[in-house]
Amino acid sequence: MDIRIGIFNSPREISFETTQPATEIEETVAAALAGQTGYLKLSDKKGHVYIVPTIGLAYVELGSESSRRVGFVA
Repeated sequence: MDIRIGIFNSPREISFETTQPATEIEETVAAALAGQTGYLKLSDKKGHVYIVPTIGLAYVELGSESSRRVGFVA
């Protein structure tokens, strides 16, 4: 699944792929925004961990869960 995180006052966004299901990511984002932790913590496919303070979150975009196809598809 592709994830893009927008940060306030930053022209760039954080973009990565993860193996977590969409429902799990939505629950994590909702808990972070509800103020339970004060930060959003997600990890990518390679094991990198991203920690973003919730005060800086502009948006979190969840992409498709299907893998990208390479080559010609009929």
